[in-house]
Amino acid sequence: MSTKNFSKQKKKIIIIDFGSQVTKLIARRIRELKIYCEIINLKNFKKITNFKDVKGIILSGGPSTVTKKTYPSISKSIFEKNIPILGICYGLQLIAKVFGGRIKKSPKKREFGEAILFEKSKSLLFKNFFNKKKTSVWMSHQDAVIKIPKSFENLASTNSSRYTAIQNKNKNIYGIQFHPEVTHTKNGFIVIKNFVLNICKIKKNWMIGIEKNRIISDLKKKIKNDRVICALSGGVDSSVVALLVNKAIKKNLKCIMVDTGLLRKNEFKQTYELFKNKYKLNIKLINSKKIFYNKLKNVVDPEKKRKIIGNLFIKIFEKEAKKFKNVKYLAQGTLYPDIIESRSSTGSKSSKIKSHHNVGGLPKKMRLKLIEPLNELFKDEVRKLGKSLDLDPSILKKHPFPGPGLAIRIVGKITEEKIKILQNADEIFINSLIQNNLYNNIWQAYAALLPVKTVGVMGDTRTFEYTCVLRAVTSEDGMTAAKYNFNNEYLSQISNKIINGVSGINRVVYDITSKPPSTIELE
Repeated sequence: MSTKNFSKQKKKIIIIDFGSQVTKLIARRIRELKIYCEIINLKNFKKITNFKDVKGIILSGGPSTVTKKTYPSISKSIFEKNIPILGICYGLQLIAKVFGGRIKKSPKKREFGEAILFEKSKSLLFKNFFNKKKTSVWMSHQDAVIKIPKSFENLASTNSSRYTAIQNKNKNIYGIQFHPEVTHTKNGFIVIKNFVLNICKIKKNWMIGIEKNRIISDLKKKIKNDRVICALSGGVDSSVVALLVNKAIKKNLKCIMVDTGLLRKNEFKQTYELFKNKYKLNIKLINSKKIFYNKLKNVVDPEKKRKIIGNLFIKIFEKEAKKFKNVKYLAQGTLYPDIIESRSSTGSKSSKIKSHHNVGGLPKKMRLKLIEPLNELFKDEVRKLGKSLDLDPSILKKHPFPGPGLAIRIVGKITEEKIKILQNADEIFINSLIQNNLYNNIWQAYAALLPVKTVGVMGDTRTFEYTCVLRAVTSEDGMTAAKYNFNNEYLSQISNKIINGVSGINRVVYDITSKPPSTIELE
C-alpha cells in the first residue's frame, strides 16, 4: 500500500484516494481478504503506464464535488482497459459524470448516517448482501446522481436517493453511494468481497509469513553493510522493528532506549531487562528526563508537544550515531495509521488530524535516513508479525502507547508532579484491568490528567486536586473506536482505588466518546 513507490511485482487492487477520511478502511477490508492493495493519490495514479498487474480499481469518496467546473477526475481511457472499477460515494458520482450522467447538489435530500437500501436489480456485486431485498447502509453525501448514463442500470435506491448503486455489466464498472468499508453498513464487507474476489478474480497473495520474509529481505538489500540505530520504546511496534532489523543485519544494529520520563511507571526498566536478557540485543540506555522536562516546560499546545518530542528524539539519536561509527539509518516503528493521521499520506485533500512524533513531528532536515518497515501495516498485522517473530506476550498483547507518552495524556502544562500523579493513577487502572481479566478485551486503555482542579472532601478535610480521566476503547485497527462498556460497580471500584491511592486526585471521570468524533488520545 505504498504511497510513494508503485509496486510492480504483485497482482493488486488500486485504491485511488480522493480524500475520504475512511479511504484507509477500504484497504483494511481488502487486507482482511488476504489481498494486496495500494492507496495511490490522483497525481501518482496518472503516472502509471503499466496496468498489467492491476486486477481492480476502487475510486474512494472525498470532499470534492463534480458539480463544479473543475474537480478531481481520471481519464475516460482508464475505463476502456477492461479492469473492473468500483466507485464509492464521490467515486460513483465521478463515474456517472464521466459517462454523461447528471449529478446535482441537493442539501434538502442529503444523507448522513443510516439509510435503508432497497434492491432494484440483481448484481454480482450484491450477492448475499440484501435480506429480503433491503438492508441498512451508512451514507455521507449531499450530491446525488439524478440521471444515470446510457448503458448503465440502476441496482438500488433509498427513499432520498434514487440511484444509490449502478452498474455497467459489460464493462465491469460499478458505483455505490454508500460506504461499505465502515462497520455501520450491514454486510458492507460482503460488497468489497464480491468486488475483489468474484468480479476482479484476484487470488489471495497477502500473508504475514510472506511479508515477514519480504521485509527482512528488503532490509538486507537496503542496509547492506551499513549500521543502524533503532528507537526502542518497548511498545509492540518498535519491538517488532528491532527484531526484524536484528534478523536482517544482527551485529550492525544498536538499539537505543531513551528515558524521557514520560513512560508508564517502571516500564522502562522492565522493557530493558527483557530485550537485553531474552533477545540479546545490543541496547544503550539514555536518561534524558531533564532535557525533555525543560523543553516541555509551560508548553500547552499538543502539536508543539509532539514536535518538541520528535525533534529531541532525533537530536539524541544523531548524537549517539556519532559514537557508533558509520551509522546511516534510524529504524522506528511508524505504522500506516500514524502516517494517515499526521498528514495526507496520499497527497489528497483528506485533512491532517495530528502530528505523530515520529512522522509530522520530525525535523525537516535529518542526517540519518529513516527505515520504517511497518509503515504499510495496521496494528493487528504488526501483532501477527510479532507473534511470528516470537515476541514476548507481555509486549505482544500490550495496548498501544503514544510515542510522546504521558506528555499528551497530561492536558495543558506538564510538570514533574503531574507526571508522578498520572503514573500512579495509570498503574492502578492498568493493573486493575489485568487482575479483572479485562485487559485483553480492550484495544487501548489509559488514565489522563485534566488541567482542572476541583473541590472535594476527604474525611472532614477540604481538598482541591486534579481530575483524572479514564479512557478504554474497543477497535479493530485504531481508525475507529467505541467506548468499552464497564459495569457501574467496576467504575465505582476503580474510582475509589485511584482517589484513595493517589495523592493529588480527588475526582475520576470516564470518557465515553467514540472515534470519530474524538480521537483515542486526548491530545
